[in-house]
Amino acid sequence: MEFLKSLDPVLQLFWYIAIPTSIVFIIQTILTFMGTDASDGIDTDFDGDLDGTNAPFQFFSFRNLINFLLGFSWTGISFFKQITNTNYLYILSVTVGLFFVFLFFIVIKQITKLAEDNTFKITQTLNKTAEVYTPIPEKKTGKGKVLISVNGSYRELEAMTYQERINSGSTVKITQIINQNILIVESI
Repeated sequence: MEFLKSLDPVLQLFWYIAIPTSIVFIIQTILTFMGTDASDGIDTDFDGDLDGTNAPFQFFSFRNLINFLLGFSWTGISFFKQITNTNYLYILSVTVGLFFVFLFFIVIKQITKLAEDNTFKITQTLNKTAEVYTPIPEKKTGKGKVLISVNGSYRELEAMTYQERINSGSTVKITQIINQNILIVESI
């Protein structure tokens, strides 16, 4: 760090921020690509009540601090010779630092759009067709079973009918759900 002592104090400040920030950023990036960084950005660096939030992004986090300081310091270093007024240089550096945080927010927002919820919900079966697996007795006198494909996987669910008996192998349409676990079906 001997070369820093001969520099202008403002430039020294930018370098003293840029070097450790860049090292931490590189380590964070490597850990993220290795999969050891399991954080999704919801953890904060302060105590607070975040219950009830469904946010993919927190403004006050260590990662955002690093992003801000990275943009701030490298902008200051890059434009030090072009912008002689230090106030303008600081304003530009802060603006770019905030832009880095905003850019990270946009990236995280786009990544969360890739998430897919394949949780089975019985309501997804309404108005779909299914195949009778176990015969369904007539007029709600007993339960049978149907096989239905939901989100690419087959489910075996209990079913009843208001009609006559429906034999195995028949195709039925789900018309109603009762007790959140029994399908009411009708022959097609």
